This record gives sequence, C-alpha cells and structure tokens, in this order.
Amino acid sequence: MNRRDFNKLMLMAGVVGTAGIPLGIRRAAGQTRGGTLDVIIQPEPPVLVAAINQQAPTLTVAGKIYQSLLKFDFDQTPKPGLAKSWEISEDGLTYTFHLYDNVTWHDGAPFTAADVVFTTTVLLAETHPRARGNFARCDSVTATDDHTVVFKLKEPFGPFLQCFEMSSCPIMPRHLYEGTDYRNNPHNATPIGTGPYKFKEWVRGSYIRLVRNDAYYKPGQPYLDEILYRVIPDAASRSVALENGTVDLTQWGDVEMFDVPRLKQLPHVEFTTKGYEFYAPLLWLEFNNRIKPMDDKRFRQAVMHAIDKDVLVRKVLFGLARPATGPISKATKFYDPKVKTYDFNPAKATALLDQMGLKPDGHGKRVSLTYLVPPYGEVWMRFAEYIRQALSKVGIEIVIEAIDIAGWATRSGNWDFEITAPWLYQFGDPALGVSRTYVSSNIRKGVLFSNTAGYSNPEVDRLFAEAALAVDPAKRQELYSEVQRLLVEDVPVGWLVELDFPTMYDKRFHDLIVSAIGVNDDFDAAYYEG
Repeated sequence: MNRRDFNKLMLMAGVVGTAGIPLGIRRAAGQTRGGTLDVIIQPEPPVLVAAINQQAPTLTVAGKIYQSLLKFDFDQTPKPGLAKSWEISEDGLTYTFHLYDNVTWHDGAPFTAADVVFTTTVLLAETHPRARGNFARCDSVTATDDHTVVFKLKEPFGPFLQCFEMSSCPIMPRHLYEGTDYRNNPHNATPIGTGPYKFKEWVRGSYIRLVRNDAYYKPGQPYLDEILYRVIPDAASRSVALENGTVDLTQWGDVEMFDVPRLKQLPHVEFTTKGYEFYAPLLWLEFNNRIKPMDDKRFRQAVMHAIDKDVLVRKVLFGLARPATGPISKATKFYDPKVKTYDFNPAKATALLDQMGLKPDGHGKRVSLTYLVPPYGEVWMRFAEYIRQALSKVGIEIVIEAIDIAGWATRSGNWDFEITAPWLYQFGDPALGVSRTYVSSNIRKGVLFSNTAGYSNPEVDRLFAEAALAVDPAKRQELYSEVQRLLVEDVPVGWLVELDFPTMYDKRFHDLIVSAIGVNDDFDAAYYEG
C-alpha cells in the first residue's frame, strides 16, 4: 500500500486532518540506531500524563515518556529502572533506593531524589487511585542526598517493591508541578519525563509522535528514531493497516478479537499474549451498589446466574479469555479455587428476583437499567449486546449507552452510572490491585478505578488490611481465601472473564515485549532489523 492509498484509507476512517500523518522511514540493520515504529492507539487517550490518568491508552504512550524506579521481568522479579540498586532492611521496614546519577528530564533539568519524594508523598496522593494507599504506608520518605531515597514503612508490607512499576508510580518533575493545579498544569499538554522517547507533537484525531531522547541515560539507547501512535477509530481499518504492514504493532484491544485468529497467521506477524502478567486484567460488570435494585445482593447474584461466561469466552472473545470466579485472577498470588461459583442457571436467577419482589410486568420486564459501554472497540459493544440479551431472558431490561473515553472515565469516576464493564489490573498482588476496588476507605468520588461501586463491608476491610501486613504467605493465603469467600457471596461486582489480550507486531522489530508490562514498557531496547 503506497502513501496515497494509505491516506485514502485513513480519510475513510475519519482520522487524517489537513496536517496528514507522517509516514515512518524504516532503516537500520541489527541492534543499531534507526527506524520508526508505527503503532495503533485505540481509543485516543484523553491525556498523556500517567500520574493524572491510568486508562490503558494513556499508559501505553506514557510508558515511553515517564519511568519509575523499577521494572519487572515476566516472573515479576524487580529490575533496575530509575533506581540502579536498592536494599531492604532485615525488619522489612526500610527500603533504600540508589538512583542513577546521570538522568535528566526532557527539558534538561536534572532528575534527583527530590522528584521521587515529591511524586510519592504529594502529587500521587492527590491524583492516583492506588498510590495514595500504597505510600500512606510510609512513616517517612526522605532524600538523604540527590541520588538516594529512603522509604520507612509504618509496618512491613510484602509487595512494596511492586509499587514502583511505571503505571503505579510514574515519577514526575517536581520543578514543573510543585505548587500547581496538577490536573490543569499546562505541562500536561506537552509532557516532560525521563524516558527514552520525548513528546514531539499531537495532532488530535490523527497521531501522537514521540522522538528519541538523545540525552537518555543509557549509552547508545534508545535505538529507534521515533514512535508514531496512529489514531484509527474504525476497527476494519485497524485490521487492514496491520495486514498490509502500514502499522507495525497492535496491542490490548486495538484489533477486534474476532479478527485475531486470521491476523495472527500472517507470515510477517508475530503473535503473543505475553507482557500482561503484571496486570492480569479481570473484567466484570460493575453495579452501582447505591442504586436500587443493585443495593440488594440477591439481584447481583441473579445477574451472575443469568450470564453464560463460556459463551462470552467462545463467541465474543474468541478464546482470548477464561471465565472468572471471583475478585482474584487465577494468574495472581493467593487465588482460591474453592470459592462459591455461580453456574449459568436462569431458573436460579428468576427465583432470586422473585424472592426480592421484582415481579415481571405484562411484557415480562422487572426492571430497566442503563449499561454504560467502555469505548474500547466493537468487541465491547458485542459484549454489552450479549449481556442485554442474556439478562432480558430473566426480565432485566438493559439500555445500552455508548460514550467517548473521556466521558466514560468522568462518569464512572463520579458514580454517574448504573452498570458498566471495566477491566482492572491486579498488579501482581491483591494488596495492590484487588483491595482498592472493595475497601470502603477507597470510596473516592472523582477518582477512576477506585471503589466506584460503593461497596462497603467492615469485615472485608479488616481482612484486606490484615492480609496486606501479614508476612507469612500461609497466613496471607488464609486471609485472602476468607475475603474471597465473603466477596463472592456479596457479589459487589459481577466477575466475568480474565482477559488474554493479543499483541501482534512486525517480525522485523525485536525486543518489544521484554517485561511483565509489555507494550506499556519504555521500549528503550527495541530495535528494527530490516
């Protein structure tokens, strides 16, 4: 496909403005500098600052701009990020990080320990749904010199190192954000990080362009000249772009799952589901527990019995998922397979609804609820349509409402929904990625991916708190098994599937997927071999 044909395709998809889309010039031989990586980004992110927004498209792009202290291997073993080394005291209370001393921000200012202290104690406490709780565990965070940071915990916290992954703790420039309105800081439009790629331009509705950071602290890296994220709203056009080699990389839900079986067989395409281990994304129906009849667990239980998860896996997600059984993914530590399960049984669902007094009217309708569909592609609309069909058979009418990504985030965070279907990450440990959805202390209006369902159970709060502080793995398993038992009985959200997202990329690119956060990592070692 030549440039004219591609621009014609993009015009049909409604994504090319008068500026056009710069075409990547691919060159390089071996692990040397050169080449452009063309990537789909879908949907277009609302902002590129990971500290402000933790939605998947934001993190994918922001991971090349911002960094944290650590990275993680596929088995979630920590590796150096901005910290070249670290020590943990014998009592598990003191974590000392030694930072690289040759790192600069993209505007040339030096990166120092003061940036780490500011980010973890001030900025993220206001803007980040998980970091606030993670770093509230610290008794103090101090910079003992420009390149050493000491975190002293109030009590031992086993997964503390995992708090320093990029999406969990993106380090922000203190000199640009201190004393400002973080969410409206003018630098949000032109993000400044320490990563291997610098923000160059963003033509809304068309593309986001990142270029090599020539002042990167690792000698000779990164190898690529630039990364071009192309906004292609039309699902068919995204598949064609990968098929014809116009784009080199698709990730998450860029390509509709019904197209994956065909596209992964293309001779120039490499396919993998690796690189999502740290996230272990779990998708559920989120019920607003504040609204009748969803404030009654019998209703939520009925919904679980009315949905056939195997159909979702086979017919909607084309095998790129597994049925979920509860709040902890099978891929995450402390999963308990012995919890109560909800079999597909519409008769049980009907009995529970009758027991509640939700009787059908003359048309068989018991209640009508609006389903706010996450705007991540056609497959999620098909997902919603299956839910509507399944629930209609037990008298629950679902009205589907489509919305853009910014609107979905705002309404979900502000509890302005009845039902929606997010997928959240587990971050390797229930204390990091699971408890946030269910503990009452994290009911925070305006903060996306907190306890937006509004569920509250003091015993669940207690169990999560004790499990996070327990040192013995056997004790943690005991506590997490009990909390899973309680949650599966209460069904604050309706767990449906554990997702296996597909990543497909041109075989001429190497070292793209090298960590447990895969496409969200910084790509500082990625190279093109033509």
